[in-house]
Amino acid sequence: MWYEPLGSSGYGLQPPSGITPCTAADVLPRRPGHLRDFNYLGPLRYFLTFATDHRRAHFDDELAVSLVLSQFLRAAKDTGFELPAFCFMPDHVHLVIVGTSDTSDLLTFIRRAKQFSGYYFSKQFGQRLWQRDGYEHVLRDNEATGAVIKYVVANPMRAGLVRRLEDYPHFGSTLYSREALIDFLQFPGSWEP
Repeated sequence: MWYEPLGSSGYGLQPPSGITPCTAADVLPRRPGHLRDFNYLGPLRYFLTFATDHRRAHFDDELAVSLVLSQFLRAAKDTGFELPAFCFMPDHVHLVIVGTSDTSDLLTFIRRAKQFSGYYFSKQFGQRLWQRDGYEHVLRDNEATGAVIKYVVANPMRAGLVRRLEDYPHFGSTLYSREALIDFLQFPGSWEP
């Protein structure tokens, strides 16, 4: 196991295949770039991570999270995506996103989400928000969306920020209630997104 589960909470999860756990030392170890010969268009599923500039803990602030989330939702609506799960950690954010049409464009989503949120964050707080690059993982047919959602939502507990997920305010979904996400973690067979 790549981390120690907290007590008997039932949240001890392995990362989905192909996804490595995030660490404070380096969420983004190198400039990854996009896949060559892949157009990032259509009803596909992705796991994304964006780290803050110099790994500053901007997302300890409720106003910062709210501001950035509103711009992510704006970009998702503009580019044809739903967010089955998101989680703002102090110095990075994880997103599970799903294209809703043949014209859903991940690269445009990333550009708009980071541009919009970075602009309004800078106006509000007078600081740069994002590192230049991010991490993206295209979920393959054999990778269950539910496993990635579990990984994303359980992040605050794995990081030791809270003992109970209910106590962490900065996770959610555009498709599911917070309660449904918590139930999914506690009772994995209860439903599969």
